[in-house]
Amino acid sequence: MNVITKTSDLAALCARLARHLYVAVDTEFMRETTFWPKLCLIQLAGPDDAGCIDPLAPGLDLAPFFALMADARVIKVFHAARQDVEIVYVLGRIIPHPLFDTQVAAMVCGFGESISYVNLVKQLTNADIDKTSRFTDWARRPLSQKQLEYALGDVTHLCDVYLKLQSELEATGRAHWLEQEMAVLEDPASYETKPEDSWRRLKAKVKGRKGLAVLIELAAWRERAAQAQDVPRSRILRDEQLYDIANHMPTEIEQLAEMRTLSSGFARSGRAREIVDCVTAGLKRDLKTLPAQEQGIVVPPEKAALVELLRVLLKAAAARNRVAPRLIADTEDIERIATERASDVPALKGWRRELFGADALRLKAGELAITVKHGEVVAVPIAPAYPIPE
Repeated sequence: MNVITKTSDLAALCARLARHLYVAVDTEFMRETTFWPKLCLIQLAGPDDAGCIDPLAPGLDLAPFFALMADARVIKVFHAARQDVEIVYVLGRIIPHPLFDTQVAAMVCGFGESISYVNLVKQLTNADIDKTSRFTDWARRPLSQKQLEYALGDVTHLCDVYLKLQSELEATGRAHWLEQEMAVLEDPASYETKPEDSWRRLKAKVKGRKGLAVLIELAAWRERAAQAQDVPRSRILRDEQLYDIANHMPTEIEQLAEMRTLSSGFARSGRAREIVDCVTAGLKRDLKTLPAQEQGIVVPPEKAALVELLRVLLKAAAARNRVAPRLIADTEDIERIATERASDVPALKGWRRELFGADALRLKAGELAITVKHGEVVAVPIAPAYPIPE
């Protein structure tokens, strides 16, 4: 099996694939030792054509590939698209459009919340995938024929999976459900890595608003350093070290030597001064201007039973309509419906409202009851005999 290493060959393949309604896409990458994913292989397949592209080949220009990803006439089919789309966005500054994620489509079509690609292929095409080459060093050259056959097989099977799922979506009238989910994947904001917002991915194990101010400065510094050096964040500072520094707030380099999470010689390193400067900058911040922390929803004890009833209602609606519960509503949706007078959550909008949201509000208002008929949980309307308190 030949691998494309020349721009002219890549342009020819992309031109052929652009004549079709869809193209299946997959990537192999490494990021264990880097901040940015290192793209090692691109696999493309259409109805009657396929190929592997070596992005590490000297002189290869990926412009034809990016042009294909941006061609709105061709549906780009991925499985578990987020990481692949992130790579395309980081390298080419474009979002593949339109997108079709077979993982999400499988949830819409009733294959559950966590079906693997191997099992999805087996159920839809009766084909077996050999995953022995999955955890391999894709950056090493030359790639073996076994590696290439495995990689290309992923996208050729993906074409068949796409056709089966697309047919099911059209037959059930659920194609527009998937479109709403794809909008999130096609939003560039989903892939932006702004250093000033990097603290939000942390669990914020800090004491008070001052500790938060210091953590924000430290996390932003770590993010910039990791990006600039192209190393994992943990190579700069581990999360627990960030928390420790933010809680102790050292303003002198000597104080770093007293901290349990830092090595004895850390205070003599080049990063020591930068860390102390971050702490000082955090302590100087006006606490009133700090961004709001995302707070978990507090469910009062008297609402706990309602939350559990809503979970039962959700599972019943999901089973009845053969769609993954997580796609209809998540834990936050359910807790907000239970505790807020007027919730603005996805579960109360569009097709989710039809399947679950409207009944959830009726259950909360005492206008719906849950019972069992023929072994199946169902919701039945009731007329309250007395006013239901808010």
